[in-house]
Amino acid sequence: MSQLRSLAGALRSSSQWMRGQVGSGRRVFDPRRNCSSGAAEPSLAACSSSYVVEMYYAWLEDHKNVHESWDAYFRNAQASSSEETGEKHLSALLQGRAMSQTPAMSEKVVEDHLAVHTLIRAYQVRGHHVARLDPLGILTADLDSFVPSDLITSIDKLGSYGLEESDLDKSFQLPLTTFIGGNESTLPLREIIHRLETSYCGHTGVEFMFINNMEQCQWIRQKFETPGIMMFSDREKRTLLARLVRSTRFEDFLARKWSSEKRFGLEGCEVLIPALKMIIDKSSEAGIESVIMGMPHRGRLNVLANVVRKDLDQIFCQFDPKLEAADEGSGDVKYHLGMYHERINRETDKNITLSLMANPSHLEAVDPVVQGKTKAEQFYGGDTEGRRVMSILMHGDAAFAGQGVVYETFHLSELPSYTTHGTIHVVVNNQIGFTTDPRMARSSPYPTDVARVVNAPIFHVNADDPEAVMYVCKVAAEWRNTFNKDVVIDLVCYRRFGHNEMDEPMFTQPLMYKQIRKQEHVLKKYADKLISEGVVTLQEFEVCVSLYGNLITVSLCKMLSQCLFALAMTRLSRILRGRADMVAKRTVDWALAEYVAFGSLLKDGIHVRLSGQDVERGTFSHRHHVLHDQEVDKRFCIPMNHLWPNQALYTVCNSSLSEYGVLGFELGFAMASPNALVCWEAQFGDFQNTAQCIIDQFISAGQAKWVRHNGIVLLLPHGMEGMGPEHSSARPERFLQMSKDDPDRYPEFTGDFEVQQLYDCNWIVVNCSTPANYFHVLRRQILLPFRKPLIIFTPKSLLRLPEARSSFDEMITGTKFLRIIPDGGPASNHPEKVKRVIFCTGKVYYELAKERKQLKLEEDVAIVRLEQISPFPFDLIKAEVEKYSNAELIWCQEEHKNMGYYDYIRPHFLTVRSKNPIWYVGRDPAAAPATGNKFTHLAELKRFLDTAFNLEAFKGRSY
Repeated sequence: MSQLRSLAGALRSSSQWMRGQVGSGRRVFDPRRNCSSGAAEPSLAACSSSYVVEMYYAWLEDHKNVHESWDAYFRNAQASSSEETGEKHLSALLQGRAMSQTPAMSEKVVEDHLAVHTLIRAYQVRGHHVARLDPLGILTADLDSFVPSDLITSIDKLGSYGLEESDLDKSFQLPLTTFIGGNESTLPLREIIHRLETSYCGHTGVEFMFINNMEQCQWIRQKFETPGIMMFSDREKRTLLARLVRSTRFEDFLARKWSSEKRFGLEGCEVLIPALKMIIDKSSEAGIESVIMGMPHRGRLNVLANVVRKDLDQIFCQFDPKLEAADEGSGDVKYHLGMYHERINRETDKNITLSLMANPSHLEAVDPVVQGKTKAEQFYGGDTEGRRVMSILMHGDAAFAGQGVVYETFHLSELPSYTTHGTIHVVVNNQIGFTTDPRMARSSPYPTDVARVVNAPIFHVNADDPEAVMYVCKVAAEWRNTFNKDVVIDLVCYRRFGHNEMDEPMFTQPLMYKQIRKQEHVLKKYADKLISEGVVTLQEFEVCVSLYGNLITVSLCKMLSQCLFALAMTRLSRILRGRADMVAKRTVDWALAEYVAFGSLLKDGIHVRLSGQDVERGTFSHRHHVLHDQEVDKRFCIPMNHLWPNQALYTVCNSSLSEYGVLGFELGFAMASPNALVCWEAQFGDFQNTAQCIIDQFISAGQAKWVRHNGIVLLLPHGMEGMGPEHSSARPERFLQMSKDDPDRYPEFTGDFEVQQLYDCNWIVVNCSTPANYFHVLRRQILLPFRKPLIIFTPKSLLRLPEARSSFDEMITGTKFLRIIPDGGPASNHPEKVKRVIFCTGKVYYELAKERKQLKLEEDVAIVRLEQISPFPFDLIKAEVEKYSNAELIWCQEEHKNMGYYDYIRPHFLTVRSKNPIWYVGRDPAAAPATGNKFTHLAELKRFLDTAFNLEAFKGRSY
């Protein structure tokens, strides 16, 4: 306090002196000088000193009243005062600067502090640009390849801050936005620069200053700036070395044993294995019990062996050509398969469940699937904050930058119904695609820049510095546990061999691979480092290598022996009253049938989840499963969650404008529980083609490739109402699996065909024409003894068509889904007199029935509806064909000939009745799914309806 009194006294005396110096000119604020200047140009010394006095009194009142540079200035002044020198020293400190020193000297004190603060911020923002990230020393990790001019990497750049070399040994007050001082509040400039370069320009580069959250930025600064924070114990170093041994020796063994086999090895990024194990260790320590992982093929076998702990003999067995596909379904390449394993985490002594999802060659396709499965496990386990279940996604640099599903998945990360409360992303950055140079593969400086859209911090790290990698992984796990947000680790590494082990990379990247040929293995470099530090001895290291070698040998011998989620609306009230009226009349429309199906499942304790773009209201404004208060924002009600006591939860959620990502997410969600109805609805049926990769790779082939049943239901609004090619119709032929229903396989119709055929198909395809059948098919999907995806072509026009109604009597106990709906009119009374039988599916039935009635052909033409397309109902079709033995058979569809069901059903009808053809009636082949012209649409409709009821149309024609 005596020091402050002395300082105050000095300032008062200088203040009195300065009052006599200031002229009467008008004062003008000068932002460059932080002072007032008069029009008559008063003394700069007086001006500066007066301002110093004002600032000091403000600072005495509250240090936060002044800019941080002034705070530092006065702290320095206070610190330099002492009890012995007292007022004399303090008078010299301020009066001397105001009177004895030149104005420039007085201003420089402030400007120098501001310069140092700016310098510190420059390192925090742009230090990663000069970090030594490339193990090869050839490239920088980003494509800009420049050194920002405001970073001090040489003494001559001090001038850009107005600093001089003589300032290097001056001490400066550190701002509150840095932790480089540790317990010290001031440091010499030389030491400030040294510590900043250590924190931000070494083997780690940290991108985080774009995050708009001060707490998060401060958290990261502390983790990377605190002196000595990146330290490891000898035990931790030995554990790291042992993990590197396992990673490296695993690849070495496969390379020697199966030298001509593709394995997409991890050479050049062997540190990935200890990196993942560090993330899992720290997450387990924080309470995580289940980790769900997704990754591309590079390094998958190593991850399976040394992270998930799949038995080595099972992995080795997959290299044996004698292994038959029947042992693993139809089989898939070994570096696509997944694994689920529960074990004890040795570092924490806690149970941990690890799942590595199967993934095709489509690289990032698995990302949303992992998120969906993670969300489902959190949902079913009551883990509302993601404290027990988490996900880790691994990526390649080219795919991370190039695949749109990465961006889509990031944008699911904080949506309420999709968030998994933070994913740790690990990019294995080989600095190359297949053979494509990064400069040709992306426009952004880093492959990880896509993560900035969700304010995820990005930690770049040189993969040849194992300890730096371990520290970054430790911080990433702590970030996820602290903030429940995504984080990205960019492992800057290289690929020692080509894209696969048979590929020659020298053709396209000769300079890179010349350096790679000379590159010392990371295991040897780290082992030498620890030996030189005395952490391990050479003998201990050799024993570690030998022990893993023995483990591999034992596993090889074993393989050779086995080889094997406010009701106040006027307009809506009319819709709800309409539903009440239908209930009173014991009838249902499409929306009510769906409501009843979902509600009955919820009563039975079965969770129902409906996801997709605008599904809460319904794209065609028919569903209204979420009711919004018209006066209070964000106040809403989901009535279906208040139907029964102790009912299951109903989740209905509008998704982001994504098909690929969201369908993958829902597929993953459906994997977690066989006793749930998980539905994804395309906004328009044809929009599903953006998600075709998920359909082809996971839904269609999932059971055959990976022996995984999945009961996901796809709802595809379907119809050719002339809305235009962009909102036209789903393409049924894409979902019909011809090979599964080979006519030769059914020469005799014996046994339970429905069950038999369900076993023989990968999915079920239905096109319901009645609400009752839609009700049953939703219920039936849950009640099946085995899980099959279900493709439902849902209608658009039938949603409100009066004729498309069903009775309660068609939905009560004892009723069931009708695979076909026979003709129930006059034609069925005298089948021998019927001249033509029209087989059709879906909404075209109502147009055919209307036309038949107008033409008064109900006795001459029968119309049979196929409700289940696949598996094909051979037994029921055979009965109908035999019933109308004298009739001509017609297949009528509203789709173009090359886009509908005809090519699928024709050979099946030949199986049923080989001597008679089934004629096609419908639109001609076309490239576009539908016309955008209403009149053209109606003309096409009239044309094929005329043909359908022209009983002479095919007379005299050969098949």
